[in-house]
Amino acid sequence: MNHFKDILKYERKYRKYTLLNILFNIFYAIFNVLSVLAFIPVLGILFETEKKVNLAPEYTGIKDIGVYLKESFYYFISNKIENEGQIKTLLFICLLALSLFFLKNLFRYLASYAITFLRTGIVKDLRDKLYNKIVDLPISYFTEKRKGDIIARMTADVQEVEVSILTSIETIVREPLTVVIAISIMLFMSVKLTLFVFILLPVSGFIISSISKKLKAKSVKAQKETGTFLSFIEETLGGLRVIKGFNSERIIENKFNNSTNTFRKLMTSVFHRQTLASPMSEFLGSATIIAILWYGGNEVLSNTSALKPDEFMGYIVLFYTVLNPIKLITTSYYNIQKGEASAERIMNILNTDNHIKDKPDAIVKTSFNSKIEFKNIAFKYKKEYVVNDFSLTINKGETVALVGQSGSGKSTLANLITRFYDVNEGEITIDDINIKDITKKSLRDLMGIVTQESILFNDTVENNIKLGAIEASRQDVVEAAEIANANEFIKDLPDKFETNIGDSGNSLSGGQKQRLSIARAVLKNPPLMILDEATSALDTESEQLVQKALEKMMQNRTSLVIAHRLSTIQRANKIVVMKKGKIVEQGKHDELLNKKGEYYKLVNMQSLS
Repeated sequence: MNHFKDILKYERKYRKYTLLNILFNIFYAIFNVLSVLAFIPVLGILFETEKKVNLAPEYTGIKDIGVYLKESFYYFISNKIENEGQIKTLLFICLLALSLFFLKNLFRYLASYAITFLRTGIVKDLRDKLYNKIVDLPISYFTEKRKGDIIARMTADVQEVEVSILTSIETIVREPLTVVIAISIMLFMSVKLTLFVFILLPVSGFIISSISKKLKAKSVKAQKETGTFLSFIEETLGGLRVIKGFNSERIIENKFNNSTNTFRKLMTSVFHRQTLASPMSEFLGSATIIAILWYGGNEVLSNTSALKPDEFMGYIVLFYTVLNPIKLITTSYYNIQKGEASAERIMNILNTDNHIKDKPDAIVKTSFNSKIEFKNIAFKYKKEYVVNDFSLTINKGETVALVGQSGSGKSTLANLITRFYDVNEGEITIDDINIKDITKKSLRDLMGIVTQESILFNDTVENNIKLGAIEASRQDVVEAAEIANANEFIKDLPDKFETNIGDSGNSLSGGQKQRLSIARAVLKNPPLMILDEATSALDTESEQLVQKALEKMMQNRTSLVIAHRLSTIQRANKIVVMKKGKIVEQGKHDELLNKKGEYYKLVNMQSLS
């Protein structure tokens, strides 16, 4: 139950609610037991199965406090019968019992009221912590994980923890208190009979625990399968055009149905075991009562027990009040076992170490003064190096273009300079400072990024442009949009800059989305600009508009341009031709054409196409 303990660490923030819950549950447990005990003297005195107590008992010390309280109550009831008669005494007992039941349920409500703040608080903190961790983790973590599985951990798993574990917290606090108080009074009433109970209960416990062994394992598999079919949903929504275009609806549906069918089988097994907990514990409890009736009844009937018939019946009723808490504790144990699987999946993310992190003495760099250098760097995603023994210098104010076939390592360099990944060998420096010695935030503050795929959010045009400069004014946003040639279409939108662009900006064309991405980079106004195939997904007309926007943006800036379309980088100060992670040529456009090497081949291939 290690992960259960991990979840409970989040309770510290809400300790006052825990303490209130414990306090109210103590009162609940006391009044719960008293509501049963109130009827024992009624059975004995009201219906004259026991002699009335006419002498007030004397207090002889804490050791005999139980006997003193019992005799005092008997004496009080005896006097009431003597002075007011049986009918009025019966009315008094009924009102007393009603008051005890009211107080019992009042404190139960107050306990549940207090624990609600704890439950909802922990769930919020878990979700916030998970989200913060997901945002903080390096990109490499998500290349190995399915999006649906991550979403499942934030939704279904957190929900399972709330339902299975956090709802069990109150039971774990309240019911043992009731059991302890009730068993303490049972021991006071009859040590011999209570010891007999203690022999029977462990047998019941062993049977119950043996049923729950496979519950956690099945729950783990079920939660993993939740992630699988959520991934199917996410992939389906993203690829509907392809699915419909290839008439693949049935194939995708079959895959999804297989996943949900596996989930159904796993959850059927989980629910069968879980629902067995309550009836099994009730049956075992009833069997224990029958055993007590037989054993204790023999003792009472043969006059070898210290209990009188009315007290024995009270003892049975008291034990019955213990059964329900034990049943609830058993059910909670099953729930916690089920919730453990989800807690484990949540803690796996929260305990994941982020290997790309700031050094304790990392500096905050606020300016770019001279050059960026790649010094003999090497990098691999898995086994094979995608960049090897790579060296390059980019001086301030230069535009350096990286070209080459797909898989030559161009985009990898953009990922390395931004520290989305860390180099395996060598170093990258800015102004002769290793980027690992600079804080990630200040490093990325120096850079603006425009990628091949325009990453936009379901928000207004203005908020999408202001993503990297949240304090910017409307005037600044308009100027950035002007530089990016985006005002041309923004002025025709229904609400101009206040227009919501939909999920991933799907209400815009590819060229419009890319110009918003450029406007975002312009507004950030960084000294370094990284353009990762920013025009490769566009048509010719959109490319020309975006290219003009890029040229405006790159003025007076240092730029690293990763290009697929060679027509976009002819004015670069330096063109670096890459092949299999290494530089094979570098120079200006005309110089490289005259060499008639790799660059010449690439230009000819694009001209032919």
